[in-house]
Amino acid sequence: MTATRFSSGDPVADRRAEYAGQFAARGETQAAIDVLKSALDLAPHWTAGWFQLGQYHQDAGQDEAAGNAWTRVLEIDPSDPFGASLKLDLARAVPLAESMPPAFVELLFDQYAPDFDSALVERLQYRGPEILMQRLQAAGFRHAGKALDLGCGTGLMGEVLRPHCGRLEGVDISARMLAEAGAKGVYDALHKRDIARQEASGEVFDLIVAADVFAYIGALENVIAWCRNALVPDGMLAFTVEAGEGDTVLRDSRRFAHGQDYIAALLAQAGFSGIAIHPCVVRQDRGTDILSYCVVASLAPLRHDREDDGEAREAV
Repeated sequence: MTATRFSSGDPVADRRAEYAGQFAARGETQAAIDVLKSALDLAPHWTAGWFQLGQYHQDAGQDEAAGNAWTRVLEIDPSDPFGASLKLDLARAVPLAESMPPAFVELLFDQYAPDFDSALVERLQYRGPEILMQRLQAAGFRHAGKALDLGCGTGLMGEVLRPHCGRLEGVDISARMLAEAGAKGVYDALHKRDIARQEASGEVFDLIVAADVFAYIGALENVIAWCRNALVPDGMLAFTVEAGEGDTVLRDSRRFAHGQDYIAALLAQAGFSGIAIHPCVVRQDRGTDILSYCVVASLAPLRHDREDDGEAREAV
């Protein structure tokens, strides 16, 4: 729970938050709310505590009180490292958010970094890198002189890419993720940047890959335009997204899903001349398959594999 992972700076308030967590674990949500409120009386600027209070109120069906608590989080810290603005948006009849607060994404993955590989691969059955490489090879990819792994995380995609690249670089917003990736020794260079807000540098790549990353960005116009400008004329772009209806949808998981038509139109407008969108299952959530799309696009016509199973949608 958020309140017990991040100290208030007041030992008494922290202990009360622990007691609140114990009540919540036993299903005594109102008791948890009352105890955590008493902790916040001692530490009124404790954003983690206010965020957790909002969650308890939501669990108790007290939506207005939950919204008030999350609004208080944003008043104290507008950078929103706990994603309170996303919680507020999900409470609307139709969520409107098209992006995530960078501070939220950075903190989220800084926390995940030490156990990320085991959690993703073993518990969530993550297969993104393997699926991306299979689809790239089906599209004719064999080797990239220079490749970029966007949102490289701990380097799971980099391990699959490394044998197929002359030079491999990675970008991520999380310093702790980059430290884990660096320890694997598969990247020639690693950069700490927010991939949703990158500026053109003039550097170009033969291949850009983003595995299970765009779920944390939302609206993809800027990042797709950046990728288009960062590719050589015959370069390739490959990524996965969660499959959704319409354009961009924020889900209860606080991850974005993207529509197939939206992706195809966006890539075409950006100047890609070959687009292949394949339904797949990249990961699970609580034992349930998450329907996704694996997307491969090229600035030159793709070679369509004659043995394709027919699942792909091709658009030019």
